[in-house]
Amino acid sequence: MNPLEMSPLEILAAAGLISIAGVAAYIVMADRKIGSAAIAAALCAAFLTYSGVTLYSEGLLLVWTNHTQNMWGVQVWWDLLFAVGIALFFIAPRARAVGMNVPLWTLAILATASIALLAMAARLFWLESQAETSTA
Repeated sequence: MNPLEMSPLEILAAAGLISIAGVAAYIVMADRKIGSAAIAAALCAAFLTYSGVTLYSEGLLLVWTNHTQNMWGVQVWWDLLFAVGIALFFIAPRARAVGMNVPLWTLAILATASIALLAMAARLFWLESQAETSTA
């Protein structure tokens, strides 16, 4: 596919793929015990902004329509649900350990998926770094 012939939505999709590849490379290559609160917060802010624009321009009902139109839509929906569940499975014990309100965060995640998950990760990483600093 010629990049000059890509639609704006294809460009956004490709930018997302390139961005997550960069984040994944950082995660794999970085030798950190605690994730970056700043990166998680920046990703949350960026995705919240994009989601807000999408919600304003296309409405909320289209989310359900997109995920129920065909088998791929349902597959993407299930993939999102699995990804959120797996992330919460790994994050919840650490969040409890630093005193976060996991049931409240879970409700936020169920309502907004990755937006609240990124916010929760940012808060978790910040609290863990604060705890590490105070014990060092």
